[in-house]
This record gives sequence, C-alpha cells and structure tokens, in this order.
Amino acid sequence: MKKVFLILAVLSVSVFAMAQNVDIETVLVKGGKFNTGSNEMKSSNQITIEDFYIGKFEITQEQWREVMGTNPSYFKDCDSCPVERVSAEDVNKFIETLNKKTGKKYRLPSEAEWEYAARGGVLKPQKNSKYAGSNDIDEVAWYDKNSDGKTHQVGKKKANELGIYDMSGNVYEWCRNEIKNQQGEVIGYSYVLRGGSCAVNSNFCMISFRSDFSLGIKYFNYGFRVVLEK
Repeated sequence: MKKVFLILAVLSVSVFAMAQNVDIETVLVKGGKFNTGSNEMKSSNQITIEDFYIGKFEITQEQWREVMGTNPSYFKDCDSCPVERVSAEDVNKFIETLNKKTGKKYRLPSEAEWEYAARGGVLKPQKNSKYAGSNDIDEVAWYDKNSDGKTHQVGKKKANELGIYDMSGNVYEWCRNEIKNQQGEVIGYSYVLRGGSCAVNSNFCMISFRSDFSLGIKYFNYGFRVVLEK
C-alpha cells in the first residue's frame, strides 16, 4: 500500500512540475478606445479597453496535454497545432487547472478584448483590416481555400500589428462576456466564437464576424487563447 501511495505522490509531483513549466507566451495590449463591429454591419459601438496580456498563439495540443494529461483534438499528432474539439466548459476546466498548478491567473478574453487585439489595438485605431493583420486573408489565415481542411502549426502565417498570430483562421476562438444584474454585479457569462477557422470561407474569418454558442458545444475547429492577469 505504501508503494502505491509513493507512486501516486510521484505522479502528482510530476504533473505539477510539468504544468508549472507550461510556456504560454503573451503580448501586452495597451488599452484605449475603439469601435466594435464594423461600418458594413452597422453595429459599431465605442468602448474603452484597459491594458491586458493576451496569448501570442492559440493554446496548442502540447500545452493542453501538459496541463490536463489528455489530447481531445480531432487532428492529433501535431503538438504545435492548436488544441481543438474543446467546449467552453472544457476550456474553463483547463484554465482552472492551469491556474491552480502555476499560481497564475489566466482566463478567456472578453469578446471586446479579443476584437481590440485582433484589430491591432492602439497601433491601428482607425485603419482596420478585414482580417487580423491584413486585407489579404492568405497572408494571415488558414481557411477553407488554403488549409486542406485541417489545422496547422500556430505562428506560421503573418502576425498582426501587435505580433499576435492566427486571430483569423486556423481555429475559432472562445471568448466570454460578462452578464451583469441591474446592480452591476457579474452573475454569469455568455460565450462566443470569433476569428473563423480552417474549415470555413473568408467571410467567417473577418474580425467583425461573431457567433453565439452554448457552453457545452465542441467541434474539430473550436479552440482558444488565454489572457493573463498581472
């Protein structure tokens, strides 16, 4: 019995150490004001964003496995490809586990933070591209015309103005929005997917495109990136 406990203890320590070493590179996004949506969609709304740090890349299969010990992805055997086939519920469990094991405070980006970062933040306040970093989708995104119907290694396309990769294409990215009561207290979250993916056409990869989805839905082209609170 003592030997069993010892083995379990060693495994626990190993998983903890492995999670502590998870390398999630982030980019500082300086806050400012910007208009959400697009003029074409006639849904523009100016909001103010505070400084935040967002993942330079989408969370990869290797990073997920280091934290959770599994790989839920449909397109396996590609450690540097984005993890996918994860629901918002799965992602919340990943982030909770990651935070416990690293002592840091990661979370999903809000939809406004995601869009602000995708548009280049204060570096590009008025001259927005259709896609994250370019008006030429082939420069910045894996989508149905160039992806061969599958995900690709993160960071292989051109970055946007802030040095963030794959915010258009590759995998849709989960974001969460706060739901507040009349007193302004957060009582829950709604979840959306942004950015398009390897399996959809260029229209869905536009920065302005959004889709509401439920907490538990998952698919082979649903992934995410994280925000780190300092």
